[in-house]
Amino acid sequence: MPQIAARIHRIKPSPSSMAGQRARELRATGRDIVALTAGEPDFDTPENVTEAVVRAMAQSRTKYTDVGGTPELKDAIRDKFRRDNGLAFTASEIIVGNGGKQIIFNALLATVEEGDEVIVPTPYWVSYPDIVLLAGGTPVFVACPPARGFKLQPADLEKAITPRTRWLILNGPNNPSGATYTREELKALAEVLLRHPQVWLMSDDIYEHILYDGRRFATMAQVEPELKARTLTINGVSKAYAMTGWRIGYGAAPAALIKAMTKLQSQSTSNPSSISQAAAQEALSGPQDFIAARTRIFQERRDRVVASLNRIEGISCHVPEGAFYVFPSCEGLLGKKTPAGQVLRTDEDFILYLLDEENLAVLQGAAYGVSPFFRISYATSMDLLDEGCARIRRACQKLA
Repeated sequence: MPQIAARIHRIKPSPSSMAGQRARELRATGRDIVALTAGEPDFDTPENVTEAVVRAMAQSRTKYTDVGGTPELKDAIRDKFRRDNGLAFTASEIIVGNGGKQIIFNALLATVEEGDEVIVPTPYWVSYPDIVLLAGGTPVFVACPPARGFKLQPADLEKAITPRTRWLILNGPNNPSGATYTREELKALAEVLLRHPQVWLMSDDIYEHILYDGRRFATMAQVEPELKARTLTINGVSKAYAMTGWRIGYGAAPAALIKAMTKLQSQSTSNPSSISQAAAQEALSGPQDFIAARTRIFQERRDRVVASLNRIEGISCHVPEGAFYVFPSCEGLLGKKTPAGQVLRTDEDFILYLLDEENLAVLQGAAYGVSPFFRISYATSMDLLDEGCARIRRACQKLA
C-alpha cells in the first residue's frame, strides 16, 4: 500500500455521513434503529423536476457539459438570484458543482495557502474545518453561545481577524443550530468586514427557503453591496427542493475566483451530471409555491420536537429559526449513571448510550464544535419524531 499523504491525516470522516452509514449497518443486523441523523428532507423531488429529467434523457442530454455548468442552468441561477435576492451576476460569475460541498472545496483549495486562517463560527457544519485543513489552512473557531442565539457577534469577529485571515464562513439558517441572521445583524458584521479588505466572505445559504415564524431571508451581498466584490454566495437544490441525491450546488462570486474554481473542478470531477443539471434548471425555474407548504410542515415538526424535548428533565432545547434541526443541550444529564454503570461525561457518551439502550441514532454536538449538545434532524415523519423523543425520554428516565 502506498504511503498515505499527511493531508489525509489532518481530517476525519464526515460524522453525519458515518452516522447514517452506521444506522444502516445496524438495521441490517435486525435492530430496530430510529435514525434522526440525516439532513435530508423526507419529501419527494417535485414531479415537474423528474419529468424534466425524462425529457432531457429523451433529448439525449446525457453528454459532457461545460465544466462549470450548462449555459441554461447558469441562466436559471442568475434568474434565481435576481428574483429571490436582488443580486445581478453574469454567467462568468456562476459555477455549478457536485453539491454545495464541492463549491466550498473548490473555493478553499483555490485560495487558501499554508498558514492562512479561516474564521469558522461555532457551531458549524461538520465539513468546514476539515476542508480548511485539507487546503493547508488553519480554522479559527469563534464561539456563538446559545445566550446569543448561536449567532456570530461583531465584536467577536473583530477579535478573531488577523493579517492571515482569508475567509469568514457564515451559514444561515445554520446547521446545526437553526440560527438565522437578520438584515440588521448582517449589516453589523459587514461593518467589521469592511475594515478588513483582505477577508473574503463565504455565505452558505443552502437553507435559504426554510425559515419559520414569518422571517425573511437576507444574504450579505444583498445587504452590503460593497462586499459583493469579495463574497462567494453558495446555494443549491438539495434542501428546499428535496434533491439531495441529485448533487447540484452552485456559487456566485467575482469572475476571477469563479475561473480559478472552475479550473480546479476541471481537474477533479469535471462537469456535474448533465441530467442533474436539467433537473436543477427546472427546479429553479418552475413552480415555487410548494416550498412554503413544506416549510409549514417543517415548522409543525419543529414545534412538536422542541416541546417534547423541553419536557425531559436534564435537556434544554433552543427554538431554531430555520433549517430542520434542533440542537438541544444535554448538560443536565452529565454525571448521571446508566443502567450498565457508566457515568455520562460527554455528549458523545450520551448519544452512544441512546444508540445502545434505545436504538436511537442522533449526532453529538462535539462534531459541530460545541458540547454538551446533540443534533436531531426533524426532516422525517412526525411518527418517527414522536418515537425518537419517546426513546430519549425512556433513556433519560433510566439514568441514576
